[in-house]
Amino acid sequence: MPSPSEPKDRLVGVLHLLPTPGAPAAQGGSMEGLVALAVQDAAAYVAGGISTLVVENYHDAPFFKDDAGPATHAAMTVAAARVLAVPGVESLGINVLRNDAHGALGIAAAVGADFIRVNVHTGSMYTDQGLIEGQAARTMRQRAALCPAVRVFADVHVKHASPVVGEVLEDAARDAVYRGRADGLIVSGVATGAAPDPQRVERVRGAVGASVPILIGSGFSLENAAELLAHADRAIVGTAAKEGGDVRAPVCSDRVRALVAAAARS
Repeated sequence: MPSPSEPKDRLVGVLHLLPTPGAPAAQGGSMEGLVALAVQDAAAYVAGGISTLVVENYHDAPFFKDDAGPATHAAMTVAAARVLAVPGVESLGINVLRNDAHGALGIAAAVGADFIRVNVHTGSMYTDQGLIEGQAARTMRQRAALCPAVRVFADVHVKHASPVVGEVLEDAARDAVYRGRADGLIVSGVATGAAPDPQRVERVRGAVGASVPILIGSGFSLENAAELLAHADRAIVGTAAKEGGDVRAPVCSDRVRALVAAAARS
């Protein structure tokens, strides 16, 4: 994956997969439908000017704390391989929710993806799955064994979660990079579609310096593009790229185009 500090474009598009086999919301849905929507959304991102994408099992809630299981891994591998074959897709990431970094690395190694997103890489966070503890030691050793070129982008005080009492944002950022050896950091708001406070992004930037790539992890929009990208290298876009701004809707290439233009002006 090109360094987010020297990107071809500044946005990463999220592919919210339909429920994978076995997820409560799947209700007998077909893999054909899951793959077809992923390919459709990928093509819409490319048409709008985004060539870096990340595949995510967003609709699988409720999520497992760590190991998402073989059915999810298999479905995401199939979808990721098909997305990589879409003309114009230049880089792909994997995010296996809730915090399955090891499954994500396996998928990345199998399909030739470029990066993974890890919600809790170091430290601990209280979530709706209970207390999630980072497994940086295992993750980085598995990366070295399977796919050493794959980058690990770690969330700092990830959305839909609360940090343990007393943990300071700046300390968490420094630990993820300097002790957890993450390749870059992601700063999000409190939930999907919610933007982070720009001051939080600035605090993370101040903690780790200009050489560490920082990505906005949620809530990026036309209205806040300039403010958020003043302190970040890239933004991950999902909800704002969907028809009507509805996370459940397909990706709209016109909305993507507008977001790309806003990022270019920032």
